[in-house]
Amino acid sequence: MPAYLVTHTKAQRGDILIEDDTLTLEVTSQWAIFTDHQGVALALPAEQVASIQRVDEPQESAPEEE
Repeated sequence: MPAYLVTHTKAQRGDILIEDDTLTLEVTSQWAIFTDHQGVALALPAEQVASIQRVDEPQESAPEEE
């Protein structure tokens, strides 16, 4: 499941963890926009965001048995 950790600039308080099965991220020069199957889930002004890091675990295939 896609999950992102949003760290705010020092002027803002608190970090945000956002996750959803259909979550996508679009970054423009002015906005960070998270969308899911229903539309925009969260939009943050770029000047308030210090970093965005994808933190979900990648899907791994089951180990093969010999």
